[in-house]
Amino acid sequence: MTSRLADPDTLAAVIVVTRFRVPQAEQAAFRGDLERARQTLAGQRGYVAGRIGRNVDDPELWVLTTEWEGPGAYRRALSAYDVKLTAVPVLSRALDEPSAYEPVEPGTELNRREARSLG
Repeated sequence: MTSRLADPDTLAAVIVVTRFRVPQAEQAAFRGDLERARQTLAGQRGYVAGRIGRNVDDPELWVLTTEWEGPGAYRRALSAYDVKLTAVPVLSRALDEPSAYEPVEPGTELNRREARSLG
């Protein structure tokens, strides 16, 4: 796992889980492309950590998990020019499912689907 945090107990505000279905014949090229995408994302402001994995029971199922300081940092990273060139083409192959998650720890308030007070 690649991490920029000095304190391993620090939690990211957003966990992004991006899954891919990759046919066996395309996996060698995909693996290299996905690693380059992860490295490009790692260079963006607000990136905390990232990891690539492959499912042990279904080897055509791959995952890129990244952690970010917040949803804004993740969204801004996707707008960066180098990310658009390197990562977005790979990320566009992702399964069509929600990918951004909030960390859930004991005692933390969960996100709500309602307007919040700014003051």
